[in-house]
Amino acid sequence: MNILNHTYDTPYHTAPFSKIKNSDFLPAITQGIIDAKADIDAITSNPETPNFENTIEALDFSGESLDRMSSIFFNLNSAETSEELQSIAQEVSPLLSEFSNDITLNEALFERVKAVYQKRDDFTLSVEQNTLLDKTYKSFSRNGANLSEDKKNELREIDKKLSQLSLKFGENVLAETNAFQMHLTNENDLNGLPEGAKEAAKDLAESKDLEGWLITLDYPSYIPFMTYANNRELRKKLAIASGAKAFHEDKLDNQDKVLQIAKLRFERAQLLGYKTHAHFVLEERMAKTPENVAQFLNELLEKAKPAAEGEFHKLEAFAKDLDGIEQLQKWDSAYYSEKLKQKLFDLDDEQLKPYFKLENVIDGAFTIAERLYDLKFEQIDTIDKYHKDVLTYKVTDTNGNLISIFYADFFPREGKRNGAWMTVYKSQYIKNGVNDRPHISIVCNFTKPTKSKPSLLTFNEVTTLFHEFGHALHGMLANTTYPSLSGTSVFWDFVELPSQVLENWCYQKEALELFATHYETGETIPMALIEKIKASSTFHEGMQTLRQLSFGLLDMSWHGIDPSSIKDVKTHELEAFEGTKLYPDVAENCMSTSFSHIFQGGYSSGYYSYKWAEVLDADAFEYFLEQGVFSKDVAKRFKDNVLSQGGTEDPMTLYKRFRGKEPQPDALLKRAGLMEK
Repeated sequence: MNILNHTYDTPYHTAPFSKIKNSDFLPAITQGIIDAKADIDAITSNPETPNFENTIEALDFSGESLDRMSSIFFNLNSAETSEELQSIAQEVSPLLSEFSNDITLNEALFERVKAVYQKRDDFTLSVEQNTLLDKTYKSFSRNGANLSEDKKNELREIDKKLSQLSLKFGENVLAETNAFQMHLTNENDLNGLPEGAKEAAKDLAESKDLEGWLITLDYPSYIPFMTYANNRELRKKLAIASGAKAFHEDKLDNQDKVLQIAKLRFERAQLLGYKTHAHFVLEERMAKTPENVAQFLNELLEKAKPAAEGEFHKLEAFAKDLDGIEQLQKWDSAYYSEKLKQKLFDLDDEQLKPYFKLENVIDGAFTIAERLYDLKFEQIDTIDKYHKDVLTYKVTDTNGNLISIFYADFFPREGKRNGAWMTVYKSQYIKNGVNDRPHISIVCNFTKPTKSKPSLLTFNEVTTLFHEFGHALHGMLANTTYPSLSGTSVFWDFVELPSQVLENWCYQKEALELFATHYETGETIPMALIEKIKASSTFHEGMQTLRQLSFGLLDMSWHGIDPSSIKDVKTHELEAFEGTKLYPDVAENCMSTSFSHIFQGGYSSGYYSYKWAEVLDADAFEYFLEQGVFSKDVAKRFKDNVLSQGGTEDPMTLYKRFRGKEPQPDALLKRAGLMEK
């Protein structure tokens, strides 16, 4: 019996990880596709006149089992992969891509959807139902339903190739990350490194049966070395290795994949009647057009660039004065920035880390969620995990009602890709009068405990945890009828609002005092340190803004044009970065070949959304500051109008209902120190 094809007889119907064999996935997903096709056939063969319930609603609830097992499979492929899973993914992805096309290119199904859409005024639909109808119709019209048969076949081929290429892109990045290790046997090479980072490097070497210390490209190993190691040549070696991922003219090289993905996306957009891939994507975003994105990015660039250049010149002068550095390089950035920050603010991460024990930070995030949204988090051990490091929680409201199941996976390992993300194992929806609650997960790569110390987070890791937890709250508090509109199923440039707004509590005294206690003494973080955290929060904000804008501009340079004339990835990238360049280029490095956000994740033509959402989050948090950071009234407004609503209405409508007005960029510019307060 294949457990994936049956209702899970588990607590809260959670994924039965321990009972799933890798060999179950392909047959289960194949059967799931057959069952989902039967759901579609039942809709198209229904003799009744098409209406909202028998067509639009039925379609949204179709393929439920397939959605569930696919989410389990792809989440494991990101967080706990293996060569076997990657091989299965190469088989499964084209099948799912083909099935998706089978739906959007199904003429009989589209005719029923179109019939409901054209007669929408004859039905009494709620706001959410109207949104679902719009979204459903567009999912057909925007994905080839109106194409001729030969063009539909062309679209199928493009989608099949794209699914395989993006998978292979990600596999290559992970393989390159895992392949590099810097093995050090001379302790002097670690001079400047904090004791905790040295101990972690020694533990890592021991785990590989090596003497000495091991530094890798995983962030908890890479970031401390780049920030603190005095040995400039080793920093250079590490930085070049990181920047050269999948850029080696070998079997793991992604240059050709970048060119193929960009060109196929453009061809797809053209086939569907759009000027570029960005035009296609942005039609369903708050920004609406590439022109609006360009204007947004360039306006921010105009304000940030003078500040960034001023900060850079000061950093250059500081490095020259301190160590005689004539030309600041990329591998000097974190090192001298940290030294300058220490000088200006008498603050470094090593002072802060003892106050940010991972378990305490998790409890702090939970306490803040309880204060704001009346949630309770109870760690449970009655549900299956896919790895022993994963923590599992039952989330309830103050009346004990189940709100969500929550998984948290915090430490790096070989089977997990770098970075941090939130994901969903099961969506929330209401069916037959039952509000089926979601199963949400966050995955991070934080500093692991060592023999002598618990996991102590850098302040950046603290804000990352809060960021992903903000996404998680968006998923947990979902309260919509239809699964495709639930939780984080919102416009891409709106999805970062709940995550980014929660980061603001990391800088507030009232919040920090709830969880920032010394792991040895239990002392609450001193007020002097809180003041330094706040004072340093805008340190190098101009340079940070320029960096984010450069990524957004690179994204648009691949997707907002016809890329067919691009012959060389590196040359194209240098042109895209020209207006945001501070450091000399490193010939061995290329960002595009490991830019997983846009070539593997869902951020193509959408990387600008981080900055876009910063405008929203700064404006939203200003409201909290006006009323109190734990204001129940503002929190209820945010929960009722944003967190629980998913994609049921236009995001600007939801935002204005919460805030009472449209967001103003002034709040962001003030917070970033790019404008007078």
